[in-house]
Amino acid sequence: MNVIGQPPSRVLSGMRPTGPLHLGHYHGVIKPWVQLQHVHDCYFFVADWHALTTEYEDFSESRMRENVWDMLIDWLASGVDPEIATIFIQSRISQHAELFLLLSMVTSLGRLERVPSFKGQQEVLQDRNLSTFGFLGYPVLQSADILMYRASIVPVGADQVAHVELTREIARSFNYAFGREPDFQTKAEQAIKKLGRRNAGLYRKYQQAYTERGDDEALAKAKNLLESNSNISRGDRERLRGYIEKRGRQILVEPDAYVTEASKVPGLDGQKMSKSYNNAIFLRDDENRISKGIRSMPTDPARTHRHIPGDPEKCPVWDLHKIYSAEETKKWVTIGCKDASIGCVDCKGPLIDSVLAEQKSHKERAEPYIKDRTYLKKVVAEGCERAAVVAEDTMSDVRRYVGTSSYR
Repeated sequence: MNVIGQPPSRVLSGMRPTGPLHLGHYHGVIKPWVQLQHVHDCYFFVADWHALTTEYEDFSESRMRENVWDMLIDWLASGVDPEIATIFIQSRISQHAELFLLLSMVTSLGRLERVPSFKGQQEVLQDRNLSTFGFLGYPVLQSADILMYRASIVPVGADQVAHVELTREIARSFNYAFGREPDFQTKAEQAIKKLGRRNAGLYRKYQQAYTERGDDEALAKAKNLLESNSNISRGDRERLRGYIEKRGRQILVEPDAYVTEASKVPGLDGQKMSKSYNNAIFLRDDENRISKGIRSMPTDPARTHRHIPGDPEKCPVWDLHKIYSAEETKKWVTIGCKDASIGCVDCKGPLIDSVLAEQKSHKERAEPYIKDRTYLKKVVAEGCERAAVVAEDTMSDVRRYVGTSSYR
């Protein structure tokens, strides 16, 4: 939250254009966006370049175009407000590619190969060729997206915190490489000698552990070593902290992850809702498909007959009740399931009604954008114009520190 008198923090978040959004997108991503936009300076973007890192073999211009517009329609219909948030398309801001290139110069291959999703997605998407530089380097592009707007807050799920931490590391490396004082390394090496032979050896050991393996415990030990050493000045102490953490002037801002509350949204087969699993309920879905799909959802596997008591916590339908049902309905479901006074079909009835009611409101809000995309295109054009101004301001600073602006 903002402190009175201080400007709002800047938020940056994006989504790959995969077409119409489903309930998992809405509850996991869009609802937090809608809340954040009323408190912070928010930038929300269509990550179309990111989509190519895994979808390039299936790319077609018409498919990408329709996916982009379909997703934007659902954003606006869900309450993302272009009057208070900046909405833009990644590929229309060419500065993203420039910063991505420069950040790649200070990012090690080993660090990228340790990103949790690198091997994870390769295992899940075995039918696709992911042995490309684009796929390996997409976290660097993601970092460029965030750092471009000097965002201090990045809303993510718990499984994406590692990507924000990598962005912080990349910003630190960039700031260190291009924002150091003259003769920084020489002065740092001289300061190490002042620690004394034993402590100098420990410092180098901790430095290697942190630099090569990202060992946070080694970093903490190095800082304690510096704080307790009386042989060095305050300036040398700060210099050696920067030396081990690779810190220089703050050219690029290190962001913080804002972990959004996870909404467990099951798909029609009981697994996590995903287009890849073909189990999604879309925000503008067909009513008959929704009703039929929810009625056929698996329930507590132990409840094979109506007269057998069940356990709501073992039923994926209950996870939807937690999101859509009032307390009175949830109480009715809990009691009825546990004492077998209601069957699974009975349990699903009020849930279907609640989902369909939400769908109806969403479709009504989306209808004007579906019929006439003029306003939608206006929103994107204005958002891209605002984003480009901020992006160029950042890149002007970046080019100056890198040195590429001096001969333009």
